[in-house]
Amino acid sequence: MASLPRAIRDVVDSFERLPGIGPKSATRLAFYLLNTSESFCRELADSINNFKENIKICGECFSVAENELCEICMDKKRNKRQICVVEKAIDMIAIEKIGLYKGVYHVLGGVINPLEHIGPEDLRIFELLERIQKLNHKSQITNHKQILEEIEIILAISLTMEGEATALYIKNKLKGNTIKITRIGAGLPVGADLEYADEATLSRAMNGRKNM
Repeated sequence: MASLPRAIRDVVDSFERLPGIGPKSATRLAFYLLNTSESFCRELADSINNFKENIKICGECFSVAENELCEICMDKKRNKRQICVVEKAIDMIAIEKIGLYKGVYHVLGGVINPLEHIGPEDLRIFELLERIQKLNHKSQITNHKQILEEIEIILAISLTMEGEATALYIKNKLKGNTIKITRIGAGLPVGADLEYADEATLSRAMNGRKNM
């Protein structure tokens, strides 16, 4: 690496900071870009700059968005009384690929992990409880003749020790509320991360969710 020009070493070092990219892959990518046209490199750089400047965090579910709210939260056809709780926005994308779920989402931003000094206060659990409280309040003021669908919270959190602890924490926080709480699991092995699950497995896990 020391024999490479500084400009190439800088690009390789930058690629190595990306998840899943080791020294060999980083070097391969750097030389691939070196052999592509200048216009492609400019387009790539412009795309990254544009993405950083224009992507926002949805004010409702905390997923990625181009506006104040993401497309799913703005979609009036989605069931707002069914909230699928996920760790990361990429998990939401994985579930959307199935094409079966018609509710909305809530992105926690991670899981409880004492070893990494991540506690409940570092996640968006309070915001989730606030959303549920607003839904409950809406139910109370709605005309009693209108039949409202039961609120369901789907805990689609990875089946790791940290994920299980996070799911249990949320369940305990929701005690006393007349809310259906379900947990995905069927079809997903222990320790599985939603991000890497195939669509068929994830579909079985969603359809086979159980009450907590």
